[in-house]
Amino acid sequence: MTIDLQQAVRWLQDSGVAAQDYPAGTLYVVATPVGNAADLTLRALWTLALADTIAAEDTRVTRQLLDRFGIAPPALLAAHEHNERAAAERIVALLRAGQRVALVSDAGTPAVSDPGARIVAAVQAAGLRVLPVPGASSLLAALSAAGLGGQGFQFLGFLPTGATERARRLDEAAASGAAFVLLEAPHRLLETLPALHAALEPGRRVVVARELTKKFESIEVVRASELPQFAASHPPRGEYVLLVDAPSTPATGAAIDAGTRAWLRALAAALPASKAAAVAARATGLPRDALYAELIRHSDRSAQGRKDSGKNAGR
Repeated sequence: MTIDLQQAVRWLQDSGVAAQDYPAGTLYVVATPVGNAADLTLRALWTLALADTIAAEDTRVTRQLLDRFGIAPPALLAAHEHNERAAAERIVALLRAGQRVALVSDAGTPAVSDPGARIVAAVQAAGLRVLPVPGASSLLAALSAAGLGGQGFQFLGFLPTGATERARRLDEAAASGAAFVLLEAPHRLLETLPALHAALEPGRRVVVARELTKKFESIEVVRASELPQFAASHPPRGEYVLLVDAPSTPATGAAIDAGTRAWLRALAAALPASKAAAVAARATGLPRDALYAELIRHSDRSAQGRKDSGKNAGR
C-alpha cells in the first residue's frame, strides 16, 4: 500500500481528534516519544498545538520536538525536578485563569520516573482538572516485548545511588516472588548489573532492553548468572529498561523447617539478611529467594510485635 498525503489527512479526520472536547482550565499530562518521533499520537499533537502554555522538563528538548511538527506554543515554561514546587504554583495560577496547560517530560510519560507528580498533585489539591494524554512509555514498550510470566510485576523505577540501599531494594524485589522492572542510565549500568547478579538466583531470566524505539534498539534475554559476562561484552550506551522475570519456582517458606529457621536467624544476627540467605542457600540447597523472604517475614513479624507491645505498655 502506498500512503499519500490525502490518505494521511483522512486518517486525521477519521480519528475524530478535532471533534473531541478540550476543556479550558485543565492540565493535560502528555506523553511524548521515547525515541521514535512517529510515536507521538494524533491526540498529543492536537493537544500540544491547542495548549496556551507547555510546561516542559527541558524547554530545549521540547522545542526541538515542537519545531519538528511546526507547533509554536504561546508560552513554554520550565518544569523540572529542581523547580517543580514553584512551577506547580505557576501552573495552578494559569489554570485558574482559564488556560490549557500541557505538561511534558523529555521523553515518555511525565510523573513516571520523571518530574510531574508534584505538579499533578498540586493541581488536584487546588480542585482543578487533570487529563492524561497517553502514549509512548519505555516501561510498557519493554514489557510488551519481554514475555514475563507470573501475575503482575513490581516497578522499581530508578534504584537508589547508594550501594547498600540499592542492594536492599534488589534483595527485597528478588525475594518477593514477582517479576520486577527497573530503569537505568548508561553511566550507572555497570554498578547495577553486578548488584542484580548478586541478588538473583543464577537461573532467573533477565531481559535487557536498550534504546527502545530508536535506530539501535536491542532487547536481549540472559540468565542472572550471565550478567557479569553481558556487562563486560556490552559497553553501556543509551537508556535501559531491565526486566527480571518471576522465578520458575515461587519463593516460599513452606519447605523451611524449624531448625533451619533458627540458625538462619542466628546468621542474620551477624550478617546482612542478603548474605545470611546466600550462606544458608549454599549450606542447605534451598532457594536463596525463599530463605531471604523468610528473614524478611520474621523481621516484619518482630517489628509488629514490638509495636504491639509498645501500644499495650501505654494503656
